[in-house]
Amino acid sequence: MTTRFLLLMPSSSCVMPACNRPVSHRYLVIMCRPGTRMSLACLLLLPMLERRKYSLMSRPEGKLMASKPPGVQAAAEPVRDRQDLLKPDAIGIAQATVIGMATSAPAATVAISLAAFAAATAYASGPILLIAAIPMLIIANAYRRLNLWSANCGASFEWVGRAINPYLGFLTGWLMIVTYIVGTVAGVIVLGPSILAVTGADSAGTGASVAIAGIVVLVMLVLAVVGIRISARAQIGMAVIEYAILIGIAIAGLVWVLSHHAGSYPITSSWFTLSGVGGHGDVMGAFLLVIFVYGGWDGTLYVNEEVEHRKVYPGRAAVIAVAALAVIYTLVQVGLQGVVSPAKLQENGGSALVYIAQVMGGTALARIMAVAIALSVIATTGAGIILGARIVYGMASYRALPGFLAGVSRRYSTPVASSVVVGVLIAAISAVYLLATSLQSAFVDIISILGDLLAILYILTTLAALTYYRRRITASWRDAIVVGVLPLGAAGFLGYILYRSLSSAWDSSQAQVWTLLGVIASGLVMMLIARFALRSVFFRLPIESEPRAGD
Repeated sequence: MTTRFLLLMPSSSCVMPACNRPVSHRYLVIMCRPGTRMSLACLLLLPMLERRKYSLMSRPEGKLMASKPPGVQAAAEPVRDRQDLLKPDAIGIAQATVIGMATSAPAATVAISLAAFAAATAYASGPILLIAAIPMLIIANAYRRLNLWSANCGASFEWVGRAINPYLGFLTGWLMIVTYIVGTVAGVIVLGPSILAVTGADSAGTGASVAIAGIVVLVMLVLAVVGIRISARAQIGMAVIEYAILIGIAIAGLVWVLSHHAGSYPITSSWFTLSGVGGHGDVMGAFLLVIFVYGGWDGTLYVNEEVEHRKVYPGRAAVIAVAALAVIYTLVQVGLQGVVSPAKLQENGGSALVYIAQVMGGTALARIMAVAIALSVIATTGAGIILGARIVYGMASYRALPGFLAGVSRRYSTPVASSVVVGVLIAAISAVYLLATSLQSAFVDIISILGDLLAILYILTTLAALTYYRRRITASWRDAIVVGVLPLGAAGFLGYILYRSLSSAWDSSQAQVWTLLGVIASGLVMMLIARFALRSVFFRLPIESEPRAGD
């Protein structure tokens, strides 16, 4: 094993300087300061030292520090004890992709956005979804490039902090935590009614909804603690059933519409324009919804320390997840939005998928669709706990959060403390929302800014990629386009959508804007605590960029 040493010698006239290169042998040269007499032998035979006892600053470079791809600068690792590392090579690219897609929760997302998206686009949802997938793919590629540089589960927290500014990096990490916890809670609070709909029971019972939510969070928390591998297998199983039901019913719905069943809304050429039927489509409003619909694919990067080929596969999984989500969302939206009339679709907007399944196949098909929605919510709950815990763990590794959150179970190789904290927060917030109706409007305001938070995170991460790889932009025309123009255009696209969203919110109730400012302000408070109370080393990290060729 190669170890870096910084060792102070007893003599005041002779010290061993900090080594710039790993020392891979037992012999160290002791350099004497100019102008002093040599009080020690210049060549000292040192036995192999026990790392914990003699090394003031040591960093093992073993299996977890994967070899860097050509042209990618090696990244400094967080300061962790050896036993506090996640299990490497625990899952493959397929499991990582499914975890990212589970965070997006296709069935649950379509269930709450189908009617709204059809109204916003005037049934031109297909082109809007496919066009919006392009900047998402570009941003996913930016994540992929950053992961080649530094494959740590802090992801955007580290990338932004080490490429742009550590204070901005901390704020990015805080927004990541809020996004994943609130996004998971948004799914958990509809879990009870979804499961009760499967059994045919009354879905209005608050007590039953709280109990179901608590049980599901507890089960998924246990799976998250026991190990990433078993959690990934559970995600695969739920995904197969969910996607099979969703895609199968979407294809059946498309056939239903093309067969001109009574009450259906026929497909016309206007469905394939940007303005929609009668030119009534709101393109920008639709793009605002798209960020919410696609959001979550970046979850593939937060398990990167546990994925095979940690520098390569997680980023590749992100690109695959975006492409797969684009296909699923486009097929389901186009296939199902015309099964019933526009009036009926909007009338049943809160349970559009179940209602459409009821129209097509009666109670049996409606319950099957409810199963898909319930599985989607359960899967996103599990993914939210896994990913939220790893973001917290990644930040705590730098003492940007309390140090106990950086602990890892030696038995399960999972961040138990972080997982428990995230799981308890999700369960507690969900229970408060369901039981305290007076607080529901405040939480709805937080949920309403999820799209804005995702846009901010994607913009900051893309700018981090531009900053770190800036020297490549002038290296060739290809790099100028792929590394510079396309990411800048994608970030600008999301920036304009964010501006339109906040402008629209300010002109109406203003609650959305103040809620977003409140989340950012709370992040600033936490940043001050991390900087001055926890004395996080993160704020002293140097700014990095990819070196020039030959450096």
